[in-house]
Amino acid sequence: MMDVAALYTRIEKVIEVNAGTIVLESPSGFPRNETNLYLVDRRGEIIWKAEKPDPYTYFSRVKLNEDGDTFSAYTLGGHACELELRTGKLISFTKLQ
Repeated sequence: MMDVAALYTRIEKVIEVNAGTIVLESPSGFPRNETNLYLVDRRGEIIWKAEKPDPYTYFSRVKLNEDGDTFSAYTLGGHACELELRTGKLISFTKLQ
C-alpha cells in the first residue's frame, strides 16, 4: 500500500488499481474549481483528476466496477457517474432526485 499525501484536505478513501491509487479527498474546504477524486501513480504523480458532472459539486463516494475498465462515483449534488478508469473522464451520469 502506497503512502499517499492529500492535496488539499484529508483522504477519505483509497482504492488500489494497476495504474496506481484512486484517491477520494474530503470535500469539506476543498477548492471549488478542483476535483477531489484523482489517480496517483507509484511515484505520487497525478495521472488524472476525475471529470465532474457539474463544476460546483464534489465527489462523495467511489467504487470500482466489475468490468475493470470503469468506476462509479457519486457527488454531493446527487449525480451517479460512470467514469473511465484509464482517463478519469465521464462516460455518463444521471441526476438522482
